[in-house]
Amino acid sequence: MSGLPGLNFPTFHSMTASLRAGGNTVTNPAEINPDGGTWTDCMRRDIVALMDCDTVATLPGWEHSKGARLEVLIAERLGMTVVNAHDLVTREAV
Repeated sequence: MSGLPGLNFPTFHSMTASLRAGGNTVTNPAEINPDGGTWTDCMRRDIVALMDCDTVATLPGWEHSKGARLEVLIAERLGMTVVNAHDLVTREAV
């Protein structure tokens, strides 16, 4: 997430591990863009990957990231499910 230390990659990786442990298929922007790049280049790759998803799981602070806000907007307009990633992990643990 732009604006956060390390682009928030540690949180992306931690949540990805938790979601995958619960049996989810995860598309992780930090894995798509491991070496970073310009914001535009990363967003183009992320949006292409988003088209193969049916759910977007948001991380804390997503609303402060212009990229995450764009991804959520696209997902909502395309009728995808948008959930809080923590809630998804917690629900699976029950």
